[in-house]
Amino acid sequence: MRRAIDGEWTRRQFVAGVTAAGLMAELAGIGRAASAQTGMTGETAMHELMAGNERFMAGKITSFPEDLKILQEKTVLKQEPFAAVLSCADSRVPVEILFDQSIGHVFVTRVAGNVVTPEIMASLEYGVAVLGLKAVLILGHSNCGAISAAVQGKEVPGQISVLYQHLMPAVRDAHGDVVQAVKANVVFQTRLVRESSTLIAKAVKENGVRVAGGVYDLETGRVAIIA
Repeated sequence: MRRAIDGEWTRRQFVAGVTAAGLMAELAGIGRAASAQTGMTGETAMHELMAGNERFMAGKITSFPEDLKILQEKTVLKQEPFAAVLSCADSRVPVEILFDQSIGHVFVTRVAGNVVTPEIMASLEYGVAVLGLKAVLILGHSNCGAISAAVQGKEVPGQISVLYQHLMPAVRDAHGDVVQAVKANVVFQTRLVRESSTLIAKAVKENGVRVAGGVYDLETGRVAIIA
């Protein structure tokens, strides 16, 4: 049994080492132009996301056939997304679908309450610095369970309550109104991305990367930009 454990540990160390080496090699290329969706600006990237949301609401999705074509041809050897979306982990928020974007177009990070943790920030910085993202969208949604729980201050099992610390700034500003808390949280998390990451702030100033915040309405399907 001990030998098996040692063997598994060695394998894990090897995989971790290879992964780290690959990441370092990719990070070494940050100085070179990382051109995701060449020719896009922050404004055009945001415009493409919102145009996709209009197609989604109109029932005119175009991404599914393209997804199948990409899968069949196995042409995705590298990713070149043009935008990142930080969304809630809620299963009713299918990011690629509601923006009508196919495989490889959107770099998605998800966590309950769409909050910016150190891990999420690191992922967004990776997207901007290494993948060359042109836009970052923080996306909240109506009827958010995480926000509702934080507003009510409910006792929750396990480690769920660790989310509360990230949601409290918005909850305090909303004075018990869940709808306002959802909006306030988007505004707060968006400001956090803009101001707390020197890497992203530099990309905004020097490369025109757009950082915005929006709310997805579960009933209508519309995404409204509010920050």
